Amino acid sequence: MKTKDRIMLTSLTLFNSQGENNITTVDIATEMDISPGNLYYHFKGKEAIIEQLYLAMEHEMLDVLQAPLKDDIDVENVWFYLYIVFEQIHKYRFFYRNITDILYRYPKINKRFKRILKKKRETARATLILLEQKNILSPHEDEVHDSYIDNLADNITLLLTYWMSYIELDQNSDATPALSIHRGVFQVMSLIAPYLQDHYQSFYLDCKTLFNALNEELGKQKQ
Repeated sequence: MKTKDRIMLTSLTLFNSQGENNITTVDIATEMDISPGNLYYHFKGKEAIIEQLYLAMEHEMLDVLQAPLKDDIDVENVWFYLYIVFEQIHKYRFFYRNITDILYRYPKINKRFKRILKKKRETARATLILLEQKNILSPHEDEVHDSYIDNLADNITLLLTYWMSYIELDQNSDATPALSIHRGVFQVMSLIAPYLQDHYQSFYLDCKTLFNALNEELGKQKQ
């Protein structure tokens, strides 16, 4: 692996485990057992590393969000798709845990992140519309049609964007990667569940059973 790639991988690992604001370029160089000068040759400071990591995250996330929706989409496909999205979020969790502060300190990233935010909402909305067309979702009788789709898309986007911040702040939360990912997926499914047609409610109940079983299993492992 090239030194530049090692720097990015080491930085990502340290940022995720200890928090981006607690890590300096000296810490990164020490962890890699290279001189600060060697690191500086590849990245002219921590800001350059952060920006490069963000570009990698943006590229990977947009690849996921821009994947074409299939005509045979169903609620199970959505569950798997959400799992992939949350895996990506967890991979770059240092960013999502401290998103407001990072966007404030790095204006270049702030401008670019709006692109991801917009794409998340567009993808959520397009997916919900397709599910409705497949007679999997339907609005409540007292709701305006476009309103429930827009509200769901907004809430899903909000949850995807701030999920890691919530996990970080939740003192009762289990920080294991598997549970935080499954819990995030389950929360999105819980937003959708009230609008699922009756014959699809069983899948939501299966998701709930799976999440509860995983929660119990990981709880036993911690004891």
